[in-house]
Amino acid sequence: MKEFFSISETAKLVHMTAEALRHYDRIHLVKPCKVDEWTGYRYYSQREIVRLNTVRALRCMGLSLAEIQTLLSYDDFHEIVAALKRAESSADEKIAELHDAKEKIRRARLYYEGKLREETPAEEPAVKELPRRVILLSESMQTPTLDNLWNYHRHFYDQLPEGLKGDFSFEDLAGIYEQGGQRRLFAVCTRYRPTAGLKTLPAGKYLCADCTEETREQTAGRLLERARTDYGAEPGFLVQIVVLSGILQWNYQAQVFLSE
Repeated sequence: MKEFFSISETAKLVHMTAEALRHYDRIHLVKPCKVDEWTGYRYYSQREIVRLNTVRALRCMGLSLAEIQTLLSYDDFHEIVAALKRAESSADEKIAELHDAKEKIRRARLYYEGKLREETPAEEPAVKELPRRVILLSESMQTPTLDNLWNYHRHFYDQLPEGLKGDFSFEDLAGIYEQGGQRRLFAVCTRYRPTAGLKTLPAGKYLCADCTEETREQTAGRLLERARTDYGAEPGFLVQIVVLSGILQWNYQAQVFLSE
């Protein structure tokens, strides 16, 4: 039986890379049994190969190199059992995190599948019948940004009085409410109680058009003008609904109230 193996031979035997073996040598996890003083070549014996296979098995269990180094230093079964129990508990936590991540991915997939089924954007104004909506205006945010859209529900819950937080819930829908030259970001309520910042968007006919951030102001002005000239309406407010076009991208649907 061969007594010594080069680093490349050892790497093949233990299904690792030569660089991994050099790293293990540097951190004193598995050192070669000898190093040629002239060439610097590392050589491994069967003893190191057994240790390397053990390291590989422990890595597959999810243990870090530091944990493995500590575990291999134990010569007491009680300490080994305790360390493996800790590793088992850590693995359970990772499994729970993966289940949670999978559920979040599933919900995100269903959400974007729903977006695929929605109607395609229409830049030309069209009249739509929309239901009554109750919205909560932000006390500070005027327009959507990556930061405030990422977790905008938390912002609206945080601005509610402590005693009302449990009485509110919101749709996954945000927008901009403009009235009298003032604009505020809003969330659509699915459950609410009277409080400051609540507004009711009446049910009825709305003149609507899709737009981008670049065309938002122009589209809003065009809708307001059309509402006055073509429908004889005097809109008291303008709504611009955020319409997701990607994970971190969005457009808008501008909505002008015409009549009930």
